[in-house]
Amino acid sequence: MKSYDFKSIEEKWQKVWNEKKVARVEGKNSSGKFYMLMMFPYPSGKLHVGHGRNYILGDAVYRYLRMRGLKPLNPMGWDSFGLPAENAAIKKGVHPRKWTLENIKEMKSQFSRWGVLYDWDREILTCDPSYYKWNQWFFLKMYEKGLAYKAKANANWCPGCRTVLANEQVVNGVCERCSTPVEGRLLEQWFLRITNYAERLLEGLDKLKQWPERVITLQRNWIGKSEGADIIFEIPHLGKKIEVFTTRPDTLFGATFLALSPDHPLSEEIVEKDKFSELKNLRMKKGDTYEKMGIKAKYTAIHPLTGKEIPIWIANFVLMEYGTGAIMSVPAHDQRDFEFASKYGIEIIEVIHKDGGFNGTCAYDGEGILINSSQFNGMESERAKRAIVEKLERMGRGKKSIRYKLRDWLISRQRYWGTPIPIIYCEKCGIVPEREENLPVLLPMDIEFKGLKGNPLETCEEFVNTLCPNCKGKAKRETDTMDTFVDSSWYFLRFINPKEEKAPFISKDVNEFLPVDLYIGGIEHAILHLLYSRFFTHVLYDLGLVNFQEPFQQLFTQGMICKISSITGKLEKMSKSKGNVVAPDEIISKYGADTERLYTLFIGPPEKDAEWSDQGVTGCFRFLKRVWDFGERISSMERKGEKVRDEKILRKLHQTIKKVTEDYERYHFNTAVASLMEFFNFFEENAKNENRAFLEEVFAIFIKLLYPMAPHICEELNQKISESEMMLLEKAWPCYDPQLAKEEMVVVVIQINGKLRGQVKVPENSPEDYVVELALKEENIKNHLAGKEIKKKIYVKNKILNFVL
Repeated sequence: MKSYDFKSIEEKWQKVWNEKKVARVEGKNSSGKFYMLMMFPYPSGKLHVGHGRNYILGDAVYRYLRMRGLKPLNPMGWDSFGLPAENAAIKKGVHPRKWTLENIKEMKSQFSRWGVLYDWDREILTCDPSYYKWNQWFFLKMYEKGLAYKAKANANWCPGCRTVLANEQVVNGVCERCSTPVEGRLLEQWFLRITNYAERLLEGLDKLKQWPERVITLQRNWIGKSEGADIIFEIPHLGKKIEVFTTRPDTLFGATFLALSPDHPLSEEIVEKDKFSELKNLRMKKGDTYEKMGIKAKYTAIHPLTGKEIPIWIANFVLMEYGTGAIMSVPAHDQRDFEFASKYGIEIIEVIHKDGGFNGTCAYDGEGILINSSQFNGMESERAKRAIVEKLERMGRGKKSIRYKLRDWLISRQRYWGTPIPIIYCEKCGIVPEREENLPVLLPMDIEFKGLKGNPLETCEEFVNTLCPNCKGKAKRETDTMDTFVDSSWYFLRFINPKEEKAPFISKDVNEFLPVDLYIGGIEHAILHLLYSRFFTHVLYDLGLVNFQEPFQQLFTQGMICKISSITGKLEKMSKSKGNVVAPDEIISKYGADTERLYTLFIGPPEKDAEWSDQGVTGCFRFLKRVWDFGERISSMERKGEKVRDEKILRKLHQTIKKVTEDYERYHFNTAVASLMEFFNFFEENAKNENRAFLEEVFAIFIKLLYPMAPHICEELNQKISESEMMLLEKAWPCYDPQLAKEEMVVVVIQINGKLRGQVKVPENSPEDYVVELALKEENIKNHLAGKEIKKKIYVKNKILNFVL
């Protein structure tokens, strides 16, 4: 028998798939359209096995769908602008474009070695002018509609990356990319008015029935719709007003101080100058992750209903990202306010009473009956909310309001490697948008990098100096570039017409192929990329460019692969910086791509994080080697006599077809692998029949089931066994006989402390958890267990389940 030479087998089939362009799709095929997509990668270097979980899983789905009669559109491209390339240019002295293209070449080669199939004729590169021209075009369209604007605002400044960050890119007060503490700076920036779409984005979530509930919740919370009231507090010493938003106007009489964000526009005006260094420190330590700190202002505010003076504090637990950046603080009924007031000796007044409510040691944030609230005493909270807001409206000191936590999308980046913002500044005409016929505004390639000294575009005279499109006078270009999330907010549309020169895409074609039927990617993109993509699609719908509002029908978010970090000693997501990366090339050279693929899918439920195990890899290799040897054994047998079927093997086979099909349908490849291993063990043990025809029939079905996960070995075995040139990719998925797939049922006796109390009928070899679940639903069992503690459960498979109390 020939030994399992995975190297030559995999090279052979990768060449065949590549030469035949098996994943190429020219238009909607006879079986109907199906658009599947893996989130495209940032080409930052070599892929590791953690990346493989996305792309290998996607490829297994693609091959399965092909065998089910579909020919999905399955493209791939590169999210190729961004900070890592620029930082590499500074560190290594290589141009970002050169560094990026070298990485793409290597990563594309790795995709091939994994055996993943894409329609490479649709490949896109976001750093190419033919792509980013349309980023600029979209920007101009939004500018025309008032959705793109420039404003002075407090921005998150990362000293490490020397650029501003969107709120979503700041995690626990530090830059998500370089972990440098983020500072607040008042800067003029370009924004996209995503807040105009807050309600639509919220309502759209209700239509996404095939999205994980966790992602829906994350987006809903990020948009953060709150119903309440805007209330005005006057600062008589300044002749100014502070507007606060609250969801609890019923607690207004308990407001004993105002708390402003360190980034509030009035913050520097209301504190003493000798406190500015403290204010700067507060700006660096904002949010609930830090100890609560504050600076007392030199002015007081007037309570809108009592007329009393109350102190104003700058507090680091108040953020500009929510409401107005100022809150009325009610220490008795908000825990953060309570902790701050307790620390600084501020008055605490109970205004919502309920038995077991406020006790002086912590805040009570529930509802109840109003006390210490003047004419509103005795009212229940809900009624008091309406009554207090009505009085504020009559007095002109407040109104009913809806607020969103969502803030406009800050897209300005003070870095080089990104899409130039197509805006010109003219002394005569002011801000002038570039004319469409002049697009793209090309990013200059002859930029010199001299370390972290700000945006190199600012010193590139050939780029900066230009002529005004209106008056033809001397003018200067905008040197900020766009956030790379702009690139990824519409790339799935460009895949439909990747070479179109007159438009970003052809609407007729896009409307035929989209929305995307299945989108696969990491949970870490739940807010950033997915929210921005939804916003873009809504805008394009309003512009009449597409006839759908939501871009992705079904979303599958795979978990991360983790490994012990050589730096922290903890189990963490794979990362070069953590020293816990496993290189695919090492595994492929030692065990083959099919082994890595199989183990990646077997490692655990795909939607959950999983720990990488080198032992698990060798176990999958041994399994594939056994499959190969079995195939060799069959192919060496003579064809003689009539086909003699083994009913026991057939029953197990059809049960396995049913189980594996169901697993594939819900992307539970880990249990599909387990079922195939279980079947193969059974098949090997019971295949005593030397009749090649029967063994060949069963084995041919088995390798079809295994094929999406381990395609190279299965294609080779298929060719060897069937002696056919037809690829498995083109063959039909196996069907099962419902009668044969029926599971054998057994009766399991249920005991409590050894006494017979009932029985359940379950499929043979059912796991303990399943039997326990059924048993606990039985009325007699529930009655005997009521109010008692189960110390342990004793389960004898197919026979007895005993609850020990």
